[in-house]
Formats: sequence, structure tokens, C-alpha cells
Amino acid sequence: MSKITEKLALEYHEEGRPGKIEVVPTKPYRSQHDLSLAYSPGVAYPCLEIEKNPADAYRYTDKGNLIGVISNGTAVLGLGDIGPLAGKPVMEGKALLFKVFAGLDAFDIEIDEKDPGKLVEIIKSISPTFGGINLEDIKAPECFEVERRLKEECSIPVMHDDQHGTAIISGAGLLNALEIQNKRIGDIRLVVNGAGAAAISCTRLYISLGVNPANIVMCDSNGVIRTDHEHLSPQKQEFATSRDIHTLAEAMKDADVFLGLSVADVVTPDMLKSMAPKPIVFALANPQPEISYEAAMDSRDDIIMATGRSDYPNQINNVIGFPYIFRGALDCQATGINDTMKIAAVHAIADLAKEPVPSIVDDAYGDVSISFGRDYILPKALDPRLLTRVAPAVAKAAMESGTARRQIEDFDSYREHLSKLMGDRGQLMRHISELASRNPKRVVFSDGNDTNVIKAAIRLAHDGICVPVLLGNPEKIHSFAKAMKTDLAGIEIIDVRSDKCADTRKRYAGLLAEMKGREGMTLDEAKEKLWNRSWFGIMMLAASDADALIEGTYSAANKSASVAADIIGIREGFGHFATMHIVNTARGTFFLADTSINPVADCSTLVDIARLTDRAVRFFGHEPVTAMLSYSNFGSNSDEEEPRRCSEAVKILHESHPEILVDGEMQVNFALDTQLRDSTYPFNKLKGKDVNTLIFPTLGAANSAYRILLAMGAGDVIGPIQMGLKKPVHFIHRNSSVHDIVNLATIASLDAACPIRK
Repeated sequence: MSKITEKLALEYHEEGRPGKIEVVPTKPYRSQHDLSLAYSPGVAYPCLEIEKNPADAYRYTDKGNLIGVISNGTAVLGLGDIGPLAGKPVMEGKALLFKVFAGLDAFDIEIDEKDPGKLVEIIKSISPTFGGINLEDIKAPECFEVERRLKEECSIPVMHDDQHGTAIISGAGLLNALEIQNKRIGDIRLVVNGAGAAAISCTRLYISLGVNPANIVMCDSNGVIRTDHEHLSPQKQEFATSRDIHTLAEAMKDADVFLGLSVADVVTPDMLKSMAPKPIVFALANPQPEISYEAAMDSRDDIIMATGRSDYPNQINNVIGFPYIFRGALDCQATGINDTMKIAAVHAIADLAKEPVPSIVDDAYGDVSISFGRDYILPKALDPRLLTRVAPAVAKAAMESGTARRQIEDFDSYREHLSKLMGDRGQLMRHISELASRNPKRVVFSDGNDTNVIKAAIRLAHDGICVPVLLGNPEKIHSFAKAMKTDLAGIEIIDVRSDKCADTRKRYAGLLAEMKGREGMTLDEAKEKLWNRSWFGIMMLAASDADALIEGTYSAANKSASVAADIIGIREGFGHFATMHIVNTARGTFFLADTSINPVADCSTLVDIARLTDRAVRFFGHEPVTAMLSYSNFGSNSDEEEPRRCSEAVKILHESHPEILVDGEMQVNFALDTQLRDSTYPFNKLKGKDVNTLIFPTLGAANSAYRILLAMGAGDVIGPIQMGLKKPVHFIHRNSSVHDIVNLATIASLDAACPIRK
């Protein structure tokens, strides 16, 4: 699990523009004409339409894509009643999650009011602004009344996520755990420890899923909630028991399921041993569960265990649910979120966990294949399929239960719309980071003295993505870390010129001379080269003393690439290697090659680049649709060299590699405009497909294309990602940002775990 320090967290929130969210215009605003349409006088026309028909607010404003994240700060995370202003960072964070996971805009609103009635009136009065309201961090029991009244009095979806988010996710986990343990939900005995908002909501939902209320025992800080207790809240009275049990330990005896939403360390191994065979334990107190994962798993070998933590299997994480539930509710203009919609979300999440995971996830775990079972009862939080599974299920349930004001006629088209709506929004790198951190590899940086490399290494080590090895001057590196007031924990530093490295240099020189002796390299020449950090790094990789290398360069088509190809070697079946950049845009993710290695690609080189890129795109979880680019279209300049090379490469690919979906040569506007391409050249083999992979005929064209996109802020650019060498050597410009270095090192670490090259 990433080591999050106070310093790192405060810097993250403060650096650059303070906070985590901003408002971005969605319409042109550059001319007076644009401004006149956006505001006066043009804005009057949609106002008048909405006055006549309030539903038109969904047509002419952002209402249908806007969530209000609202709190009074009385129960913020585990911090308690810290007030609305202190809770603002949490609410901003929730708004960020809505955007990055479901493409929903969100305003965080912190209200300084503890009286439930007044709070309801304030929220109700501003509700016309929003398509939905996410209540957050309002303490129990007031939260029950606030949500109940708002659901009754507002005509938009209102959900208190602290209650229902945990209920929905844990409900999905419960269904799958019961299936694995071969238990019927109507027969199980359930013990709930905690009687707050989440515990009450979870228990109610479990009953809706089939749990028998007579088989439920709920405990609070005083022990079992019993009917003979005085001053019970209405919510506790709902689950009070008259049975002769008083303590949590007594309640746990012969129980099938334990749900903890309380405090750390209240459950002992002996309590778990007293449970029925094949027990299910959801210990969800954060940050420390009611019993540690290790203690629970050691207590018996037939247990299924889930926690709220990301560093253990089966994390109960609300982000699996709330973005997609609101997405589906807003897209059908639902008037609320009812039990039918919640249960639809439960089943959609549970069913997804039973499907085969994307191959990139499977590969990252090596021999520990992820599949439905005791350690995988819920989808991973970063599973990109959640949006297109949960949101449609919720929308369909809203329609079937009469809550939807808008009917979605074609759910296949709706799912496609959701995929395009999101673009990438950083999901790919978040996914890769999570996978890389599962099996961190030893990544060497040849430019260990560079300040941005040091910063990147610190971040990579903190996040557990890889084990950074810096080749550089230890005194300089430590001095820089001291100035930053940070430590170098988890980072190895090697001074290749030091006496400590003498034996290693000698060993590497012998290996290098042996490899290149028949090409004229003597042992003395090999020894001389090992004083150089680039050569030392490459030989670390060649000698299997490192898993991946990040080599700094000053330009594309650099000498280091040639050395790497010479020492590491090009993979079998190919005569060339190449690099690819990933460009994440609002329109989608695009893959560009070759951006760094081959100055002018002849026909055979273009064929290899296309083949390597096709495999790499598939590795990153996308289906490649490839355009071979030029300044010509399908032979219109067939007498000129560059178009002829591209055309011949496409012909070879069609004949020898029909599994690759590629066509060209074509100009970039025809590649990226599907309708234009198909209407002008109806014979093309990409018909009806949106191109996401672009093969350029020259290094200059490819390198310039991604740099233009980067400079213009068209999207997040990742790379260059090396394809085709036998081991992961990745090249990055010496002026690259910390963000770029972290991204490439993350890919390099994952590349070492489950090779892009295969």
C-alpha cells in the first residue's frame, strides 16, 4: 500500500492550482458572437423554453450531468464532526471521483447547519441546480431523516453514500461469497457490529436480498441491541432482539456472516473460530478493520475475508458503485434512486466479478491468476467495465420501476456512448499503476543525478510501483533529498565509478567482451565503457541484475537505442524495434508509432512497426484499428517513394498478417474521420471502425505529431514505450517532467512483469 505522508498529501492539494477541481467551458467563447450566444442576449431563448417546459433544463443546461456533493461536516471520514469547511477537501475529492470514473460534473457544497430540518430546507432550495444529490458525511441518526425528507420532497435522485454505497458494494460481495461457500441467503445467520448509518443501510439491503430478519443480531458499543434496552433510536429498535445473548462473542457463535462497521480490533480469532463452517467476514472499519486480515486468515482455512483496504483481497470500496449508480440515474432522468435500482446495481457488480478479467490483469499476477473465488468476490475498483455494466443496469431498473422520465431505447448504443463519453481520463495509467504495484520490479535509471529522475524515483518508491535504482552520485542525490525534506526509503543508489563497483564493472566487462569479442571489442575496451552509466545500466539488464532500464536521451533516433538493440537484442521474428506514444484525449485513446527510433522506415520496417504496435495496443486493453499514414490516399501519389512504401507495407500486412486490422496509405483526416473515409473510399478495410492506432512513415512526422499534441494540451501523452527488444529498455528525453518519468517507469515495471514484447 502506498505510504501517504502528511507532507505528500499537503503538497498534492497545494501545488499548482489549489484544490482538486475546476470548471471548464463546453461551448466556444472566443468571439463576441460566441459570448452573445452564451450570455446576453442569446441566453434568454433557452430560459424562455425552460419556463414553458421545465424538463427542457436537461436539453439546454448541464443539469442532467451535474451532481451536488453536499455535507455539513458532522461525520467526516474517521475524523468526526470537524465542520463543513474542514470537510471541504473530502467533498472536492468526491467530486473528482464522479468526474474521473463516470464523466459526471460535480459541485461540492459545504453547509454550516446541524439542525436536520433547516439542513433539508437549504438543500431542497438549491436542488433545482442539480440532476442528482450525493449526501456525504452527515452523522447518524440525523442522516436518516435528512435523506428521507429530501427523497420525498425533491424530484431528483438523492442518495446518502455513507449508507447506501457500502450497502450496495458489500451486498454484491455477500451474494458472491455465499455462492462460493455454498450457502443459501435465506438460511444464514448474520451478525452486524455497529449501528450507524452504513450498518443500518447494509442490513436493510441484505434483507431485501433475502436475509431472514429473524436471523440477524446487531451490536453497538454496549453489546447486543436488545428489546429490553431503553432509549433505543427507531433504527436500532428495528433490529433489536429478545434472544438471551448480550455480547459480541456470544452473538458470533455459529454465525455464518459477520459484518463490521465499527472500530478496530473488537473481533478476536477465537470469535471467528466459533462461527459456523465456511464463514464470511466483512471487517470494514477503516483504516484498521475489526480484526486484521492476517489474524482472520490464520484463524481458519475456510474463511472468506473482506476489508475496506486496498492492500488486501476483496476490498469493499464505494467507488465501485456510486459514480455509476448516479450515471445511470441521471441518464434516464430518474426522479429518485429506489430499492429496485440499488438491487440492480448489486447484481451488475456481482455478475461482473464472475466474468474473466481483462488479460492485462491476469498477466500482471503471473501464476496467481485472478478469477472468481475466495480472493476475488468483487471487481477491482479500476475495472473499466464497471461504467458500462452498472450504469445501464441502474437505468434499466429505473425504467422498469417507473422512476425514469426518459426512456433509453437502445442499450447497446447507450453502452457505446458511455465508453466514448469517458475517453480515457487517466484510467489506463491508473490501471497500469495498480497492476505494476502488485509485482514491483527493479527499474534502473541511468540519469540518477537528474532532479526530476530523483523526484520520480521517490514517488515510485512511495507508491510501491517499482524498486528504483539510481545510477549517480550518492552525495548529490542525498543532498537533493535532504533539501526536499524527504527520505530515499526503498531506493537504491549505485555510483558506477566507485571502488565498491569495481568487481561489478569487471564482471560486466567480461560479459560484454564475451558478447562482442567477435565484433572486435577487447576486454580493455569493454572495461572503459563500463565507466559510463548508460553502458552500466544496459549491462545490469543484460546480466539480469535489473528488470528494466530507463535510459535518458537528448533526441529521437539516439545512439543509446542502437547500443541497446546491439546488446539486448531484437525479439525473434522481427528485424526492427520501435517506440509508441499513447495519447489520452477526451475523444478517446490513440496510439502513435514510431516516435523515437527509425528515422525513415522502409517497407519491412513499417511492417514490423505495425505488427509491434498491434500487439502493444492489445496489451493495453484496446482493440487496434490501424491507419498507415502518408500525404497520399490509397495510391493517389503512387509514383512517389513515401506513399509507395506505405502502400506496399499495407499489402504485405494484408497478405501475411490478416489478423491485423490495417489499411492505407491515407491522410490523417481520412484516418480520424470515419464517415469521410467510408464515403470517399468505401472499399477500405476499416469501414465502420474508428481508427485508434496511427503508423507514421517517418520519425519526423511521428515525433512532431505527438509533440504538437502535447504542447497544445490536447491530452495526456505517455511514452515513448519501447516495443521489440528482448528486455524492457525504455528511452525518455532528459528534459521530461516528473509525471512523464513516473508514467514510463510504471509501464517499464509492468513490462518486466508481463512483457509487452510477447
